[in-house]
Amino acid sequence: MKIAILGGGIAGVTAAYQLARLQAGGAPVTSTLFEATPRLGGIIETVRTGGYTIECGPEAWVTDKPWASELAAELALPTIPSLDAQRRTYLLRSTSTGRALQAIPQGMRLMVPTDLAAIEDSPLLTAAAKQTYREEPLRAAELKAAAPQQDESVASFVRRHFGDEVTRTFAAPLLAGVFGGDVETLSVRAVMPTLVAMEREHGSLVTALAARQSSTSAVFTTLRDGMASLISAMAHHLRDVRLNTPVTALEPSGPRWRVHFAGITEDFDAVILATPADATRTLLQSIDPTAAELLPTEASSAAIVALAFAEPLALPPGFGFLSLAEAGSPLLAATFTHQKFVGRVPPGGAMLRAFFSGEHWMQTTDAGLRQLALHELSSVLGELPTPHLAIVRRWPRSLPQYAVGHTGRIAQLMQRLPPNLRLIGNAYTGVGLPDLIRTARQTARSLAESL
Repeated sequence: MKIAILGGGIAGVTAAYQLARLQAGGAPVTSTLFEATPRLGGIIETVRTGGYTIECGPEAWVTDKPWASELAAELALPTIPSLDAQRRTYLLRSTSTGRALQAIPQGMRLMVPTDLAAIEDSPLLTAAAKQTYREEPLRAAELKAAAPQQDESVASFVRRHFGDEVTRTFAAPLLAGVFGGDVETLSVRAVMPTLVAMEREHGSLVTALAARQSSTSAVFTTLRDGMASLISAMAHHLRDVRLNTPVTALEPSGPRWRVHFAGITEDFDAVILATPADATRTLLQSIDPTAAELLPTEASSAAIVALAFAEPLALPPGFGFLSLAEAGSPLLAATFTHQKFVGRVPPGGAMLRAFFSGEHWMQTTDAGLRQLALHELSSVLGELPTPHLAIVRRWPRSLPQYAVGHTGRIAQLMQRLPPNLRLIGNAYTGVGLPDLIRTARQTARSLAESL
């Protein structure tokens, strides 16, 4: 059975790898991976030079979601845990004396504290907001009864539990940092399903988190040789990879699919679409316009500037900071990479990564983004030296926005598709690497079993 996989990002490569494993185990399947660009990996890209390991896209995954760690172990790839003994994240906000970094209270899970005592001395919250946190467990029955049957925005969900101040102070920057989106429009069921389930069971999120057994693992895990080593290790198992080969059209051909590329066509028994949402929409338009309309239409664009330094920097302890809108900074966030993971820089070196979100940054020159990143980081952290190395990457429309009602629309979309056409990637059920890996492997297995 011939299976075409369109798109060579993490989802497409993982699906192709899983099919290759099945084929090696005797399953009667072959796969062809089509990728429009000269390389595999999508936004996963690692630059290794002069003792620096520089991630141009995601730098790690959440350890508690096991699927990425399991895949790394399967491929015998060495991993590195985050340096949680010094884990601390800051918010950049406006104060009476200017912009300042203020630490998020220890033990926060997104906007929910695991230890109410930790918020008491936080300058980030007013007395009224702290009182809202203290009262939330006492409202458990009320909150459970008021949980809506339909989807709602993240902002609506958080306000119901903790009020507007917590929504603005914690939920807005944290969700913008992960999804590049607006809490007023993001679907809570799509982006925070665990908290929704906690509300249904306990009412109080504070009580629910306190009842959970805390993990002893590091919060984040990365790969010793860089995230791109995951792509390289899987690609080693693939037999038919066609780079620089954009697929121009997809059409039914009896019970099979006809794939058009480079002026020629080839028929396959099944197709896995692992293309970005915009490309998937274009391919689906001629097959099922209604299905195409169910895909997310909004997406955020990101620019990343990595600055590598040959000398130490005087930084606050911790992993980095997020910017509140009130701070008036174009920075969305910044990471102190060398304080988050060992082995990312040579001895005595340092590395910062600056993040910008918005379509207009896609048009800014590399020099302009480098200068802006250095200026903004210097204004927050103190005057920085000239970087030894600076790398700029732009990822246009790379994060589809899960608007309210997203899970219902995706369920409708999947139901409309024939069983030999599958969709995977970050437009559907999660944007993190573990979620993408899990769904890609599950899809490959179920497709192979169904043919």
